[in-house]
Amino acid sequence: MAELLRGAPVAKAIVEDVAARAARLADAGVAPRLALVRVGARPDDLAYERGAEKRCLAAGIAVERRELPEGCSQVELEDALSELCSRADVHGVLLFRPLPAHLDEAAACAAIAAEKDVDAATPASLLSTLAGAGTGFAPCTAEAVIALLDHYGVELDGAEVTVVGRSLVIGRPVSALLLARNATVTTCHTHTRDLAACCRRADVVVAAAGSPRMLGAECVREGQVVVDVGINWDESEGRLVGDVDLDAVAPVVLAATPVPGGIGSITTAILARHVVEAAERTCR
Repeated sequence: MAELLRGAPVAKAIVEDVAARAARLADAGVAPRLALVRVGARPDDLAYERGAEKRCLAAGIAVERRELPEGCSQVELEDALSELCSRADVHGVLLFRPLPAHLDEAAACAAIAAEKDVDAATPASLLSTLAGAGTGFAPCTAEAVIALLDHYGVELDGAEVTVVGRSLVIGRPVSALLLARNATVTTCHTHTRDLAACCRRADVVVAAAGSPRMLGAECVREGQVVVDVGINWDESEGRLVGDVDLDAVAPVVLAATPVPGGIGSITTAILARHVVEAAERTCR
């Protein structure tokens, strides 16, 4: 049976490091602050907001919430983002996405200052991630995958990794981060021929397609590490499930992440780390 790679100990280690760094900043007169900008009150946004606030406060980071009505205008949203970015006491700004259909998400993201973009909403941050150069922060979830693999001692140098998913939020950024660690990466998607074979030949499989339980026993082999980034609501069971059918995969592979309890718990810890790093840069 597979070892379950739980996110809690990874997040705990990250938060302890971040808290120590935040304390040093406080001694220097700098109080790290994150601004969360939310349009409306979607349940998933509210859940992430609660988790992010709890994690940041535990790490010594102040959190400011800015809620706009679901029917707000583009100007109101961009003005709020610009105002927060102009403040010296705000070090990170996170905009909850997706936005309501009447708002231009690309234009809203462009209103976020690159140095305060702590979750890769801006093109500059994404370019830094994909190019492996620059000062932009990687998407928190993509970086959380690397943090988990490092914590559990999974060797990436020379490893074959299959990433299932090619979104700019997770798939492509995590592929770029893995390449930067000298892994050999295959990125799969809905047009991939024989997806199961692509997954079986890998040492590590990262499932980030957003499709519940799409990867089953036919997609894995003995000795593999499987990282499930998927968060899907199963109406029939009334619970969250991943992109991997863990019950089918666990008897075969070496190790796998659970959903919930895996990558998701690390993401907010990475967010806290990005805020503190942004604050540290203001002192240089």
